[in-house]
Amino acid sequence: MSAPHGASALYGAAGARVVSLDTLARLRRDRRRPPATPRRRLPLPEGMTAPMGCDAVAVPARLGPLVLSRLPRVGCVYADEAHWWWLVPADSDYALEWPEPVHYSTGALVPDGPAAPGLILDPGGTIPYTPPIPLYLALCRVTGTTPAWSRTMTA
Repeated sequence: MSAPHGASALYGAAGARVVSLDTLARLRRDRRRPPATPRRRLPLPEGMTAPMGCDAVAVPARLGPLVLSRLPRVGCVYADEAHWWWLVPADSDYALEWPEPVHYSTGALVPDGPAAPGLILDPGGTIPYTPPIPLYLALCRVTGTTPAWSRTMTA
C-alpha cells in the first residue's frame, strides 16, 4: 500500500494504517477551529528565547496568586484584569486534561483587546517557561480537580 501523494504512512501486518500518538495529537490540535475573535501573541521579554516553542496557560485572575504560591519555579507570567497567563513549552497539553476553568492557548495567543496582558513576573535568564507538570498539579489543587492519571479507570 502506498500513502497518499505527499504523505508518508506506516502500515501494519494486516494492511491497516498505523498512526502514532504524536500524529493523533497533532490531528486533534489541527481540528480545532480558529478563534472567532482576533488574537495576539504574548511577547517574550528581551533576551529570552523559546527553543521548545511557546504556549500559554490562562487561569482566572482570582486564582493567580493561589497558583503562584504553590510553584517551585516560575517562568514568565502575564496578567490582565480577567486572567493570569503562564508561558509553557509548546505541546504541554499533550496527554493532559487541564482542569476547568483553565484555558490552554496554543501559540501563546491571547484575545486581542485594548491592552495586552502585562508581564508581571520575569524570571530573568533566557528561558521563559514555567514547568508544565508542577503548574498542572498546582492548578488541580486550587480547582479541587483530581489529576487525570489519578482517576479511577473503568472498562
